[in-house]
Amino acid sequence: MPPGITLAADAPQLSAANTGFMLICSALVMLMTPGLAFFYGGMVRVKSTLNMLMMSFISLGIVTILWVLYGFSVAFGTDHGSLFGWNGDYVGLGGIGLNELWDGYTIPVYVFAVFQLMFAVITPALISGALADRVKFTAWALFVALWATIVYFPVAHWVWGTGGWAFELGVIDFAGGTAVHINAGAAALGVILVIGKRVGFKKDPMRPHSLPLVMLGAGLLWFGWFGFNAGSWLGNDDGVGALMFINTQIATAAAMLAWLAYEKIRHGAFTTLGAASGAVAGLVAITPSGGSCSPLGAIAIGAIAGLLCALAVGLKFKFGYDDSLDVVGVHLVGGVAGSLLVGLFATGGGQSEAQGLFYGGGLEQLGKQAAGVGAVFGYSLVASAVLAFLIDKTIGMRVDEDEEVGGIDQVQHAETAYDFSGAGGGSAPRTATAVPGPVQGAGQSAAQKNKKVDA
Repeated sequence: MPPGITLAADAPQLSAANTGFMLICSALVMLMTPGLAFFYGGMVRVKSTLNMLMMSFISLGIVTILWVLYGFSVAFGTDHGSLFGWNGDYVGLGGIGLNELWDGYTIPVYVFAVFQLMFAVITPALISGALADRVKFTAWALFVALWATIVYFPVAHWVWGTGGWAFELGVIDFAGGTAVHINAGAAALGVILVIGKRVGFKKDPMRPHSLPLVMLGAGLLWFGWFGFNAGSWLGNDDGVGALMFINTQIATAAAMLAWLAYEKIRHGAFTTLGAASGAVAGLVAITPSGGSCSPLGAIAIGAIAGLLCALAVGLKFKFGYDDSLDVVGVHLVGGVAGSLLVGLFATGGGQSEAQGLFYGGGLEQLGKQAAGVGAVFGYSLVASAVLAFLIDKTIGMRVDEDEEVGGIDQVQHAETAYDFSGAGGGSAPRTATAVPGPVQGAGQSAAQKNKKVDA
């Protein structure tokens, strides 16, 4: 048979098994966004809980609609200049046949589109953790829409789209170390440099109000991440997805243990927040690398990422940027670590034949990884800062200082996360219990705060 000619019998056929698997993986990735909401929601003070939940949930609404209208086309349409894609059939998802297969695979285009949609949803939601307590909800919603359009959709094409420059260069990113985590972490840094610090940063205690909620969120993220990672191979025909699945578990465990060991040595205790944060750091780091490394490599990648991220979360106090929930320290640093470590630990026996330095491949793959890391970091940092600056100068990005101190939940959502007005037989005054306990760092009682907000 002449090269380039494929007989009909040799063409990929729809696989019910792979299609069902990918639909399940899509649902798992969707679950990660509510999991992220719980993870972030437990880490903030009581007065910001609902706002933190909503900053993740709104991404499910906004990004879904944009993805259908044009996002899928920009990310995965026909390449234009190695920078973005476009395919009129993908606009509105109206020109796609019911049984039309994604090119080279055994799953329908619709299944691929919905799987990638869930990645597009969670990526801007990751940014929100850096902005806790101080951003107008309308400004955040506008930022999500603009950022997804200008940053995420094109970057996804660079990394995963046929013809994208990073894809063609050979940058290995199995499931989103660059496109998701470095992208979101750099964006978070760009925005917080524009909008500034929370009131009371480095002065008032800003401890998590619900560590059980944090652990619940971390557990949901860990669970959903198996779909995020293993599903990114788009099938189960050659064992690479299984390699990614087991490496996801291994690296996450190693990172959690490394973070806890660091905490014990440095601070004398094993904290639940450290366990949850360490697990997420491992999940982030193995995302780009798990399809190319061995299980022993996954242990090393997870342990390195756990230690580096544990060290990195303290940099905000040294350098004075207010990354509220350590998006920079975990997602940016973890994403960079995982992406670069591909250049060391790639065995050549997983998703591709590319080998890292430790397996005889020299520095070539490390150089490719560094190019992808640097480009995504630089573009997302600058573009995100510009977007935040423009929004801030037009509709305003931050709430007023009094509103921030009084509680962003009441101001932006007219609700509080916990209502104990019926507790204790109704003997406590309603104004004294709408927000439980003293609000950290405010220097006033909850009752005083509520009176101020009501006024």
